Amino acid sequence: MSDGKKRKLGLALGSGGARGWCHIGVIRALEEIGVRPDVVAGCSMGAVVGAAWASGKLDALEEFARQMSRTRFLSYFDLGLARGGLVQGRSVMEALERMGVPDDFAALDRRLIAVATDMSTGREIWLQEGPLLEALRASFAIPGLFAPYHLDGRWLIDGGIVNPVPSSACRALGADVTIAVNPNGRDDGRFWSPEGDAADLVEGAGGTGLLAHLPPAIRDLWDRSDSEPKPPNYFEVVAAAIDILSEHVHMSRRASDPPHLALAVDLQHLTFIELYRAQEAIDAGHEAVMRSRDDLEKLLEKV
Repeated sequence: MSDGKKRKLGLALGSGGARGWCHIGVIRALEEIGVRPDVVAGCSMGAVVGAAWASGKLDALEEFARQMSRTRFLSYFDLGLARGGLVQGRSVMEALERMGVPDDFAALDRRLIAVATDMSTGREIWLQEGPLLEALRASFAIPGLFAPYHLDGRWLIDGGIVNPVPSSACRALGADVTIAVNPNGRDDGRFWSPEGDAADLVEGAGGTGLLAHLPPAIRDLWDRSDSEPKPPNYFEVVAAAIDILSEHVHMSRRASDPPHLALAVDLQHLTFIELYRAQEAIDAGHEAVMRSRDDLEKLLEKV
């Protein structure tokens, strides 16, 4: 750098549910090549991984993710349909607390913004002070899965609805150079495939899937008849809708407010709900960084 002053590096971690486990692999790969961001902004799973990293608890989160089985995953479904979502999320917050993720932004080692969406106004909300675990819960309130979360007088939902890869929030934290990670990259341009459904998770062999946790009246919503063509299930419809919305919002935001380096991780074979497939996502995130290592090194000459 010509002025001898170190520039601040920001990491923007995008939404994507289970695909967001790739952020762990991204951070690990950056560490391997000697890159340590100064600030982080994330939404949904990006906010969770960002908070774990910023609090020095990424090892605990990675262990939790890698040990997640389908059975253990289903145990985190604290169902409560009357509250606007299938899952209330209390068990997830308790898991983060057990990992040692602090309950206040002030306890973080690095500055973090968790992005959420105000359900009433549609505005983007940047959460960066006060109760951290509650902010994370609001940020990952995926519509159709997690119930909205009430915080500071507002009902909040997933930040990916308005800013799927929050580069702008990194700049607000003072980042001079921003690396943005999109877990929802797609090489083939498709948002859903009949060959990639989540029937096994929903139905399970011998009644071991999600349906076994639901009241009989609700199970009828997942009735997969023998008619052809076989319809997509509930989670596939929600996932495709969110993916389509997020892609259009992301492309618009990126065109008007581009990061210095964008990493797209293609994990379309994972649905947002398959949190027990962390190994695949972590590996894909690591590989995405290594494929872009030359571009990273050129970028970091400016830092």
